[in-house]
Amino acid sequence: MTLARTVIENCAVATVDEHDTEHERGHLVIAGNRIESVGPGPAPTGLAGVTRVIDATGHLATPGLVNTHHHFYQWLTRGLAQNANLFDWLVALYPVWARIDEEMVRAAARASLAMMVRGGVTTAMDHHYVFPEGAGDLLGAELGAARELGVRFTAARGSMDRGASDGGLPPDFAVETIEDALRATEAAVAEHHDPAEDAMLRIVVAPCSPFSVSTELMRESAALARRLGVRLHTHGSETVEEERFCHELFGMGPTEYFESTGWLGPDVWMAHCVHMTDADIAAFARTGTGVAHCPSSNARLAAGIARVPDLLAAGVPVGLGVDGTASNESGELHTELRNALLVSRLGPHREHALTARRALRLGTYGGAQVLGRAGELGALTPGRLADVVLWRLDGLGHSTIADPVAALVLGPPAPVTLALVNGVPVVEDGRLLTADEQDIAREAATQARRLARIVADA
Repeated sequence: MTLARTVIENCAVATVDEHDTEHERGHLVIAGNRIESVGPGPAPTGLAGVTRVIDATGHLATPGLVNTHHHFYQWLTRGLAQNANLFDWLVALYPVWARIDEEMVRAAARASLAMMVRGGVTTAMDHHYVFPEGAGDLLGAELGAARELGVRFTAARGSMDRGASDGGLPPDFAVETIEDALRATEAAVAEHHDPAEDAMLRIVVAPCSPFSVSTELMRESAALARRLGVRLHTHGSETVEEERFCHELFGMGPTEYFESTGWLGPDVWMAHCVHMTDADIAAFARTGTGVAHCPSSNARLAAGIARVPDLLAAGVPVGLGVDGTASNESGELHTELRNALLVSRLGPHREHALTARRALRLGTYGGAQVLGRAGELGALTPGRLADVVLWRLDGLGHSTIADPVAALVLGPPAPVTLALVNGVPVVEDGRLLTADEQDIAREAATQARRLARIVADA
């Protein structure tokens, strides 16, 4: 049977392949859910099964963006605790988050995903770790939203068992028992994880952080993930307060603690990793442990500047993350390309910290590396999955930037004319095809007000 083919022509192409190959005016041919060919000039003539030809003059084609860290539920609590550091922010918001339910999570997930997808994200990731008793099927609410939006999704089934009475930050009513957390996580993998190369859904094991999870749960989670053959994710080395907490509680820094609990390895990635010593970076490089860099959230919570240039120089896999929208209210990953570059240049490497092309690589191939999907996603090369974005660069905001990659990274947010996931359009002319944005906005606002009323009455 002849595969249906889509031809995209007359655009600049940034392949983000191993050589950073670019075409000033090139083409892509997509056959089914795979990229069939990429190259300069027009597409080959005489192709069979062509159902659509797109004249992409004035556009840049890139791989779809890959998000490596998020907390969808936080969409309902944006704009709160505006001047707090991480620990104070968590103390203020945990009692609010502990009152979420399935309806709220569904609305928040739809809004978070819609914001990312319309901004060029084709692979989303979420780390959900708040499971109040009687709240309903919170993970299922997220999975349903991802299916509706048509996005490729990595769901990190999180957990917390260290409540305030045990020296943690969450209130006691917001945590699970070790047994319940492990049982629910294993069930999520058994029911939902798809190991296939073209999977639209994968599940990872993801206890929240050293200051909300016991050492036993950390160790047991690592053992569970490796028994099930899935990846591991958590927060690490985000703030100086966390560093102090780990030394006081465990007698060692975060990286040493992670290594002692089985939490370094090529199947692991950590969010933030702001406060890393040379020895920490060497340990990540030696073990192949990845990093989700979240520059806007790190700035919002005054966490600091992550040593991204040093991580990359050491060979550590690094991707980009939106992080939760209570600490990155824009909720958009494409703005993180720019912020990653700019924030890194405030550090010791200054103008040599990151280039525009390195920033684009972080948001595409780097993210695919971190999620364990570097052979499938993150580059426009024949055989890879057809997750492709066309960015419009011929409008006012980009009209005098001759370099299309610089225009995308350094210029204002570029409109997305087309986003394909698995070869299927999910965005056309900046508009979601899979859901109504106004409906999503109304539902999210309603659930945010409902949550606020519940908290006020508690």
